[in-house]
Amino acid sequence: MQDPKKQRTHFWIGNGLLALSLASLFFMDPLSKALGIGAMVLWMSLAGVGMYFIMLDKGPKSDHLD
Repeated sequence: MQDPKKQRTHFWIGNGLLALSLASLFFMDPLSKALGIGAMVLWMSLAGVGMYFIMLDKGPKSDHLD
């Protein structure tokens, strides 16, 4: 069984990264002028890593009986 405190930390890290991803969408025009295609790569990376951290503690628990 995972530590609930660690689960909550992963959840908040994921939400923070998703919030940064949303902010990058709001500023996509200036970012794309400055970074070019890198702005889209940045947005996809932030969203992907954010979802990874949120989904990190999902799945069957070790104490789950079949």
